[in-house]
Amino acid sequence: MRFGQFDDERREYVITRPDTPLPWINYLGSDEYFGIISNTAGGYSFYRDARLRRLTRYRYNNAPLDLGGRYLYLRDDDSGRSWSPTWQPTLGDLEDYSCRHGMGYTIIASRHEGIRAEITYFVPPGQTLEVWRARVTNARREPARLSLFGTVEFCLWDAQDDATNFQRNYSIGEVEVEDGVIYHTTEYRERRDHFAYFACSDRSAGFDTSRDAFLGPYRGWDRPIAVERGATSGSIAHGWQPIGAHQVRLELAAGESREIDFVLGYAENPADAKFDPPGSGVVDKRSVRPVIARHLDPVAIDDAFDCLRRTWDDLLGALQVETGNEHLDRMVNVWNAYQCMVTFNLSRSASLFESGIGRGMGFRMVETELLAISIQAEN
Repeated sequence: MRFGQFDDERREYVITRPDTPLPWINYLGSDEYFGIISNTAGGYSFYRDARLRRLTRYRYNNAPLDLGGRYLYLRDDDSGRSWSPTWQPTLGDLEDYSCRHGMGYTIIASRHEGIRAEITYFVPPGQTLEVWRARVTNARREPARLSLFGTVEFCLWDAQDDATNFQRNYSIGEVEVEDGVIYHTTEYRERRDHFAYFACSDRSAGFDTSRDAFLGPYRGWDRPIAVERGATSGSIAHGWQPIGAHQVRLELAAGESREIDFVLGYAENPADAKFDPPGSGVVDKRSVRPVIARHLDPVAIDDAFDCLRRTWDDLLGALQVETGNEHLDRMVNVWNAYQCMVTFNLSRSASLFESGIGRGMGFRMVETELLAISIQAEN
């Protein structure tokens, strides 16, 4: 096939070049936290409601398509050259590339100038967060000095209001940075009990929370000034466009690999226990700190990923057929059931072509998806 093929043994669709005719997306999450992710790491995340609890921004009908996502940048600190291991948003030439859309996870791998990167994106079952597990390998014959940047652009919670009410929204963006974790706290003090966070497993060489500071004047996500100069500025957003950007410096010997993990998540506090200390206006982070620490631990990440794989093994194992036709078996055994379960979980309210801000949740279609899953399980 021109752009990819099925890997039946691993239950994955493998995309072998990034410039697909349209973004080809997968779905993350199965409980309360969800996201869509494209083959170049575009997409967005939300908690329960794709409009009212949107964590990250996404720009439908933009040019180029699929703008806004879970973006990483790598910079060679000796040459100053930089690129995106997921291809977007820099659109640089990659020596090789693959995207593996699996059951509730996506793995994007590439190689550029002898540096190989593999990023696994998934939502651990039962958690309100997503993990980005990045493995960077120096395949050169000499040491490499690199900077890795992980970035998200926060949505101001209501995705429709975020895209329209600029007169107000330019004044409300707010963040806190504590112990290397970036907390998105817009309207938390005034009217909300929830917040988002973006954390990194490695000691950060720097951060930014202002989009203007990270990108630079008149620049887009394809050429951020912070990546170009090799240093974030430690900006703290007050209004305008809050983001999360972590910078990690890597010194890799020839053949050496490093794992750097990022966690993007959602949390809530009881209305009567929002601040620490009480009345201070500072978000009470006591309940979320251990959650962040646990999901930045490589062993815990492996366990969570194994749990996700077992969850889908159990769901899909309820019915397996052998018809003698590999294409029919593939659709019945894996992809049709997967699609039905995903669209049931998301109520068809979010996709590449559905913005998530409409209030019709497709009740009849959701019931149809659930019925299809039930029939499959009974059989």
